[in-house]
Amino acid sequence: TFTAWCNSHLRKAGTQIENIDEDFRDGLKLMLLLEVISGERLPKPERGKMRVHKINNVNKALDFIASKGVKLVSIGAEEIVDGNAKMTLGMIWTIILRFAIQDISVEETSAKEGLLLWCQRKTAPYKNVNVQNFHISWKDGLAFNALIHRHRPELIEYDKLRKLVCFDGLVEEEALPSESDGPSAHIGMACPPDIVGTLRPDEKAIMTYVSCFYHAFSGAQKLLEWIRRTIPWLEDRVPQKTIQEMQQKLEDFRDYRRVHKPPKVQEKCQLEINFNTLQTKLRLSNRPAFMPSEGRMVSDINNGWQHLEQAEKGYEEWLVDENRSGC
Repeated sequence: TFTAWCNSHLRKAGTQIENIDEDFRDGLKLMLLLEVISGERLPKPERGKMRVHKINNVNKALDFIASKGVKLVSIGAEEIVDGNAKMTLGMIWTIILRFAIQDISVEETSAKEGLLLWCQRKTAPYKNVNVQNFHISWKDGLAFNALIHRHRPELIEYDKLRKLVCFDGLVEEEALPSESDGPSAHIGMACPPDIVGTLRPDEKAIMTYVSCFYHAFSGAQKLLEWIRRTIPWLEDRVPQKTIQEMQQKLEDFRDYRRVHKPPKVQEKCQLEINFNTLQTKLRLSNRPAFMPSEGRMVSDINNGWQHLEQAEKGYEEWLVDENRSGC
C-alpha cells in the first residue's frame, strides 16, 4: 500500500519505485516525491554515487520534512541509505500523515478522528458495517465496499456481498454467492488484497488507503464550491468611488494570488493524484473504474479552473487599468 501511494505521486513526474526499501536509498526519488506532493522545490540534489552524496540527499529530504513541523523521531539519513526497512517505512508513514491525512478535518476533530468520523457517517446506513477503528473494523472488506457504494451505488450490488472470515491465518468467504449473482458479488474485488482478510489489518495501511477515498470523494466537491464562490468575486468589476477603495481591491487581489490560491492549486493536483490512485486500485482489483457523480469529475474541475483563470486574468487587467486612470 505504501509503495502504491508513493507511485501514485511519482508517476506525475514520470517515474516510480519497485522496492520501497531500496529505491529511496540515494535520496533522489525521495526528494522528487516530496517536490511532487508539496508543490515546492527542494535544494538541488547531488548526483554522485558515493555514500556521502546519498546521505546528503536524504538529509535534504529529512530537513524539508522537518521544516513542515514534522518531528522525525529516530529516523536518520544513514538508516535510509543503508536500506533499513523499518526506518524507511516509518519515514514514508510520516510523509503520508503530513501530506495526505493531517489536513483532513471534520467538525474540528484531529486528522485521524476526522477521517474515522467521515467513515462512520458514510457507512452508517450499511448492514454488517460498524467502523470503530482503522484495523479490525475493515478486515472483512465490507466497509471498503460501503464507501464505494455510498458514492457510486451502480458500481456495486452491496446487498449481494458477503464478508470475509479469517481464522487461524486462513481466509474464506462466508456464504459466497453463486456465479449467477455476477462478479460484483465477490467482496475481494473492491478491497486491497494485501490488507484485508487478516486477523488484524495494518492500521497505517488502512488509513493510507481510506485517505485516498476521502480525497477522491470529498475533495472535488469542496474545490468546486471554492471555484464557484471565487469566480463571481473576480467578475465583480464595479468601479469604486475613491482611489483608496480601488487600491484596496488591488491589495485584496494580491492576497488572493499570494495566500488563497496556492493551496487550491495544491488541492487540485492532489485530487488528480488521488483520483488516479483510486482508479489504479480498482483496476487491480478487477472493479469498474470510479466515475464521480455528474459535475464532480476531474474534467469538471479542469473546466471550472479554466473559467477561474480567465476571470482572474480579466480582473487583473481591469484593476490595473482602473488604478492607472485614477478611478
